[in-house]
Amino acid sequence: MFPERAGSVFDTVQARIVHDFGWFYILAVALFLIFVIFLMLSRYGDVKLGPDDSEPEYSYLSWFAMLFSAGMGIGLLFFGVAEPIQHYSRPPIGEGSTIEAARQAMILTFFHWGMHAWAIYIVVGLALAYFAFRRGLPLTLRSALFPLIGKRIHGPIGHAIDIFATLGTMFGVATSLGFGVLQVNAGFAHLFGLPVNTTVQVVLIACITGMATLSAGTGLDKGVKRLSELNIILAIALLVFVLFAGSTVFLLQAFVQNIGAYLGAVVQRTFRMYAYEPNTWLGDWTLFYWGWWISWSPFVGMFIARISRGRTIRQFVTGVLLVPVLFTFLWMTVFGNTAIALDLGGVAPIVQTVADNMPVALFEVLEQLPFSIVASGIATLLVITFFVTSADSGALVIDMITSGAAPNPPVWQRIFWAICAGVVAAVLLLAGGLKALQTAALASALPFAVVMLFICYGLLRALQTEREGAAMDLSVDAGSPSAAQGLSWQQRLASITGFYDERKIAEFLAGTARPALDAVAAQMMQSGLVPQSTQRDGQLEFNVPHGDRGVFHYTIRARSYRSPSFAWAETQDASPESRHYRAMAYSSEGGQHHDVTGYTSEQLINDLLNHYARFRHSRRIP
Repeated sequence: MFPERAGSVFDTVQARIVHDFGWFYILAVALFLIFVIFLMLSRYGDVKLGPDDSEPEYSYLSWFAMLFSAGMGIGLLFFGVAEPIQHYSRPPIGEGSTIEAARQAMILTFFHWGMHAWAIYIVVGLALAYFAFRRGLPLTLRSALFPLIGKRIHGPIGHAIDIFATLGTMFGVATSLGFGVLQVNAGFAHLFGLPVNTTVQVVLIACITGMATLSAGTGLDKGVKRLSELNIILAIALLVFVLFAGSTVFLLQAFVQNIGAYLGAVVQRTFRMYAYEPNTWLGDWTLFYWGWWISWSPFVGMFIARISRGRTIRQFVTGVLLVPVLFTFLWMTVFGNTAIALDLGGVAPIVQTVADNMPVALFEVLEQLPFSIVASGIATLLVITFFVTSADSGALVIDMITSGAAPNPPVWQRIFWAICAGVVAAVLLLAGGLKALQTAALASALPFAVVMLFICYGLLRALQTEREGAAMDLSVDAGSPSAAQGLSWQQRLASITGFYDERKIAEFLAGTARPALDAVAAQMMQSGLVPQSTQRDGQLEFNVPHGDRGVFHYTIRARSYRSPSFAWAETQDASPESRHYRAMAYSSEGGQHHDVTGYTSEQLINDLLNHYARFRHSRRIP
């Protein structure tokens, strides 16, 4: 309603955040990168994201392809030409439009799109994958703080964390959609002479959001998957075209040199605050990117978590930190160095084009290459498909967060969030254009950056607890090489090959597990302990309080499984016939859920006592 007033407010908010909290963003992102590299190199790198016997659901080739999909986005198309040219013409310090400015422009671009961005994604994705697949908690951000606040993640604190994640994701997606519609408008203007103004952009947002809403409503697995595959094919086709249509040898040389320059400057750039050369560049670029990546981290983190079950932490960090980064570096080199070369050689005034209308820069570069109309058409189509998949996927992530990771949330909720993303993007464009988009990303990411620091600490504590529990072997059947609980091979085979429906697992819990826990509780009472054995919502809970030494927890619950589907496909309608059930046990000292389906009462009691012995040992209880 008051765009001018809103624009001035956005300017004030961004200036305040940059001035007062810029140091916090810089330090936090540096810590995220140090943390993930530490996990990759430490002994925790061998821990699997899932049970110890789990295997990856996707081959390396499929996994890398989906990481490409996660790394690709509207931002690469919008900034692939615009950002290197901006740094080349107006560097943070020094003279612009020189050879040295060109070198520094690529280092700065790599810095913003390199390891730091993916370290942010890894923190969230790794925490989600670990606590969901190895600890059996819901696939939401609140689960990552379970080691710190325990069951309070299900209360107001947990709700607040998910609200921060929702707001961050919403404004992160809206920022990308805002950049995307600017690029689409520029593409249509270049191809068809469509005017460039906010009215056209709002209409485009409405049309493309309608397509995303239709995708969210239908939820066809093949449709979503094929759209994502189309994104990758079009992006690689455009990249290869520019690489071979331009100066191929120069671009390959620049790619190698840019990587070396980036690695040589990464430490200094990580902590560069321009404290001695105050300017607005840091807030307009580096801090904006850090805020944007943090806003996007629940979205991309959940994506890479869902496709990484069964991999070790070392495989996860190495793959996510290196593969998308190298592809992004190649993209930025091909488009950025091509644009800089055209401007340096006087072939086209790319610098002036970026200054006048940033979204047009990509099409100005393509205009200098053969088959420019075809290439511009592909680029515009690519932005539209990215727009649709970003809105649809962002709506899915927000829907999962706000529904508490429900397996089948109502479709109307996902449609609601898809529409909201388009509406927020349109309002931000009307209120302040690019400045409003930048401010939204920065402001929404600030509280979530604090949450992410706690996520790092919680994940580290959980890993330390797991390693301590694994290092102790107080099992009564420790001599058995086949199974800690002394299972016969016939039992193990029957458990592996057996299909259990919900009724069978319910009978096992009521007829075998509950009497076993009650028997242990009765015996403990004779020793002066006060155990509590309860059953609720299909779950058995066994708790033994020990005053200031803590409470021992042992839980057995029915858990259903379904066949994996494409990572961002609509969740299948899970009928009882399409699911199988297992009885999963978890202890406060056990490290992960483990399958106890088919155990006898004696074997269940041994399993409980093994974990209770570890609890007393670790808490120094005599």
